[in-house]
Amino acid sequence: MTASPETLELCDKSDVAEGEVIKVEKADLELAVYNVQGQFYVTDDTCTHGPGSLSEGYLDGHTIECDFHNGCFDIRNGEVVAPPCMIPLKTYQVVENADKVVIQLA
Repeated sequence: MTASPETLELCDKSDVAEGEVIKVEKADLELAVYNVQGQFYVTDDTCTHGPGSLSEGYLDGHTIECDFHNGCFDIRNGEVVAPPCMIPLKTYQVVENADKVVIQLA
């Protein structure tokens, strides 16, 4: 029998408006929670290039632009889509839940 993965509840889905991103701090993590057309995505909040907070950046579809040096990431997989960023962003799998944004940790 395998153990079920550890999950972490971040916020209510209603806390994140369509096309918006918010910062959530839970369990020593600083995370950015995105709502793109009713689909939720979660990444680390800190840009991999510098001290920028991605939740203060500019969300355009599935791309988040850091407001610090204007580097961009694909929030679906963390891949860099515009320099100066070179290191991919950590993403988290969102677990199906009717009312809450929940991520899988392990």
